[in-house]
Formats: sequence, structure tokens, C-alpha cells
Amino acid sequence: MPVGTAGSVKGVTPAQLRETGATMILGNTYHLQLRPTADVVAALGGLHRFMNWDGPILTDSGGYQVFSLAGINKITDDGVEFQSHIDGAHLTLNARIATEVQNKLGADVIMAFDECPPLPCDRETLERAVNRSVKWAGECKDAHNRPEQALFGIVQGGLDVELREHCARELIDIGFDGYAIGGLSVGETHEQMASVLGPIAKVLPVDKPRYLMGVGMPRDILAAVRAGVDMFDCVLPTRNGRNSNAFTAAGPLKMRNEQYRLDDRPFEEDCDCEACRGFSRAYIRHLFNVGEMLGPTLTSIHNLRFYQRFMARIRELIIADDLDSIVTEFPIAQMVPDENKENLCT
Repeated sequence: MPVGTAGSVKGVTPAQLRETGATMILGNTYHLQLRPTADVVAALGGLHRFMNWDGPILTDSGGYQVFSLAGINKITDDGVEFQSHIDGAHLTLNARIATEVQNKLGADVIMAFDECPPLPCDRETLERAVNRSVKWAGECKDAHNRPEQALFGIVQGGLDVELREHCARELIDIGFDGYAIGGLSVGETHEQMASVLGPIAKVLPVDKPRYLMGVGMPRDILAAVRAGVDMFDCVLPTRNGRNSNAFTAAGPLKMRNEQYRLDDRPFEEDCDCEACRGFSRAYIRHLFNVGEMLGPTLTSIHNLRFYQRFMARIRELIIADDLDSIVTEFPIAQMVPDENKENLCT
């Protein structure tokens, strides 16, 4: 799912987004409640009409943004009191409010309010976050008043497999339309992430969607797919696109580099995106170097299409019982980012 945090996937129109193959996108409760507010969105016909998107939408509960963006004053079992990152206004967010806001926004899939613990994290803090997330999940289900919206619970527990499994079982007892795995992609290694995904997925129901939140590196996605995860979202395609990083099956391209000054090739010869159909690497490099907004837009379009092609091929190879061959077709899916150099993680 491309990420449209504030009701827009940055730099691309809904028509361009559809052409990349995206069918479902993500919005964020925290940001939309601050501006323009859920009441405004509801008054204007709901989030689909507001942003002119006729496909499915998922809204995150806002829990992660409260902990990552806001100046937090107080966290209790009843919710969170915090300061807006925009104007410092004092606000409260809890399970009931997060659910009511998402009901008003009208997304097709909404998320339970949860506490995302930091990494690293001691056992006591993890246990408290898990217990609160389970408690709040139950309160979200009680407050949910639009049955046409699917409600997902969020499994927390950091890198502690035992706590993760406990959290998953508690959420299953409450009963949700799908189950998300939160609190990853927050600084852990690829190996640490992979080590907890398998055990969690084995606990989750096989007949309900499994959603790994905020994970987007091809290598991480492939490991999660192998573990049994179905859904993903990440800002990487557009964030990297705005910063001149292009994804290709063979590896990343840094489009400001001198090596592309006379390169008449597209990002990828076999890509059918708008950028690759009509523009050269040399031209896109030029756009970035002169500060033209078309450069970030074209690179974002290509990156979004790259991810849809990557995921479509994964689905085909699963059906063909040949998933291992994905790394031959997409070598980027086994590349280890070099933290000492500029790369597509930055």
C-alpha cells in the first residue's frame, strides 16, 4: 500500500497512482484528525471522495505517530495526553477517540489503537505496552460502530517472541477482521525482524489477513512473505523518489550521480511506468539538479510501479511454487544495504 499520510500520496495524482497498479492506499488518523479533522472529511463525503480515490483505503490508528512525532506528556492505561507537533496544542487520544475518528473518515480497513514501544526496550516496558495494546484493542472493538469497515488488531511485543505470541493470542480471543504486526522497522536488523515474524505468523489465523506495518525494503518484504505475511505499507517509494533514489530489480540508482549525465536509458528497460516509457536517466538527473519538481514525481511514479511489479511477481511465483526464483529476477531482494554509503535506505 502506498502511503498517503495526510490524504495524498506525495507528488502523484490519483490517476497516476492507479496507473502504477496500486489498488489500496494508506492514510493516517493522527495527521488527518489534526488537519483538516475527521469532521471536515466526513462533511465532505468521507476520505474516498475527499481525496478522489475510488479504491480501498486503510487508516492507521495514529498510535505510532503519537509516540514518534508528538511531545508526549502522559501515557496511562486510559490513553495518551500529548502536544500537537504542529502548534503545541494539548490533545488526548485513546481507543474510543481513535476508533470514532476512523469511523468518521470512512476507510475500508481501520486499525486498533496501540502503544508502540521503543527499541531497544526492557521487558517491563514491553509487557506494559502489550497489556495496554490488548486492553485498547478490546475498547476499539466495543467503540466500533461501522460494521462495513474491517477492524484489525495490532500485535506488539518488540523482539520478544514470547510476548508477541501472548499478544497475538489475546487479540485472537477478542476477534478481529485481520491482524497487523506493529513495532518493527524501528531500528532492528533484518535478522532480528525475521526471527520474530515466523513465530508470530504461525499463531495468527490462516483465514485472516496478516499485515506488517511500515516495512518496505524488498529484502524485508521477501522475508515477511516467506513467513506468511500478506500486506505491507511503506513510505520508501515516494520518500526515496523525492530524494533522487530509484528502485530497480538490479539495485538502487542515485539519480544525481554524474554517471547518468549522458545516460539515455530509462530507469529500467522492461518497466512500463510513465517515467520509463518517455524519459531518460540523463533527463531525470537534470531535473533533480535544476530543482524541477517533475524529477521527484517521475522517480516516485517509477518506484511505486517497481513495488507493484515486485509484489505481482511474488504472487505469481507463490502460485507456481517457485518463490525462490524471485531473487534471480529481482537481485535487489537479497541485497544488504551498506550503511556506510548512500543507498536506498537513506
